[in-house]
Amino acid sequence: MKKILITRRLLKACEEKASKNFETHLNDNDELYSQSKVIEMSKGCDGILTSLTDKMDAETINKLPDSIKILSNFAVGFGNIDIEAAKKRGIVVTNTPDVLTDATAEIGILLILGACRRAAEGIQSAKDSSWKWSADYLIGKQLTGSRLGILGMGRIGQKIAKIARSLGMIIHYHNRSKLNSEKEQGATYHDNLKSLLSVSDVLSVCCPASKETINLINKETIEYLPKGAVVTNVARGDIVEDEALIEALDRRKVYAVGLDVYKGEPKLNSGYLKHKGAFILPHLGSATKETRTAMANLAIDNIEEFFSTGKCRNTVNE
Repeated sequence: MKKILITRRLLKACEEKASKNFETHLNDNDELYSQSKVIEMSKGCDGILTSLTDKMDAETINKLPDSIKILSNFAVGFGNIDIEAAKKRGIVVTNTPDVLTDATAEIGILLILGACRRAAEGIQSAKDSSWKWSADYLIGKQLTGSRLGILGMGRIGQKIAKIARSLGMIIHYHNRSKLNSEKEQGATYHDNLKSLLSVSDVLSVCCPASKETINLINKETIEYLPKGAVVTNVARGDIVEDEALIEALDRRKVYAVGLDVYKGEPKLNSGYLKHKGAFILPHLGSATKETRTAMANLAIDNIEEFFSTGKCRNTVNE
């Protein structure tokens, strides 16, 4: 029986599933392992079920024992893993696509609604009992008729577009390539970032983090947005240059932000915490029981498929 290290605690049913298929080294206390501890605990293991909280950079990967043949990431993203370093070591890297689309898109819509309708300010006022109804109290931005720009029209972006369309939003998007008409569902394609941002009353960042997209929303590109735009991010914190976005909030170039992901999680730029126009969540994109169960089960299935067949359909570093 193959032995695997599971770096973070999973839901009980998922750990039971893993233990039926493999000899498992579980993290009962859900400790956040250091890179050196991951290396140490992986000795004698054949694979590792990693989490986004595990920084599997080249240095760490190069110190893993030769027995490690797969890193099955418990996420659709894999920015925490140096996939090229893994490939050089002959280690397969897999992810968990599809299963978190709906849950993450729901959070994407929540970010749009929360930022546009000043939910953070409203929640605080309600807690403080410091509000009274008036015609102009906490006036926000209505979604109906506004233009939603989606940066990255993959599975999650398409689901956000579908829900937003039902709310009366007009959909625009920028992608590496134009979608077919069935997937577009009437959305307008922009072949460059500047063109998309210029029509985005609300921007939803949904693209994966990569060398090409790091700090894609920065001091220069923010200027392409209409004055008073809303910026939301349900993808990865690395895509946004925090200082530039906070500065744009300060001078009202950007009306509000809705964020679920950040650079350096769980820490985030303190400028967001101080800003009334920031509606912020602690990376809840996939946080439903159904989705976290499906993600873990798929990460386990990826390992099983790899050891059974020598390959895996969800490999990201072929």
